[in-house]
Amino acid sequence: VQLQASGGGLVQAGGSLRLSCAASARTFSSYVIGWFRQAPGKEREFVAAISWSGGNTYYADSVKGRFTISRDNAKNTVYLQMNSLKPEDTAVYYCAAGDPPFIAANFYGWGQGTQVTVSS
Repeated sequence: VQLQASGGGLVQAGGSLRLSCAASARTFSSYVIGWFRQAPGKEREFVAAISWSGGNTYYADSVKGRFTISRDNAKNTVYLQMNSLKPEDTAVYYCAAGDPPFIAANFYGWGQGTQVTVSS
């Protein structure tokens, strides 16, 4: 499966963005999909993940209560709604398929990320 993230941009602190992750595979609905982010000089870190059915969601503590992950299997798309954005959320955001534990090494199908910049 190959995934492609989109929807990034420049937003002021406190603002919102919705990212989309589109998949090429017809078997998309069988995959756990995760969002990760990577800031300059830092390692890629887990943000959120969603089970194949959408019934289970997982979040990093740093985004819990502000970000919401969802999926539409009919459209082969996963979304990341980001609210109350902070400057420390600035990073390139990627989506990928994988399994727990939610570390980058367990995920695959990385496409080009999408840049999110939050100004203070």
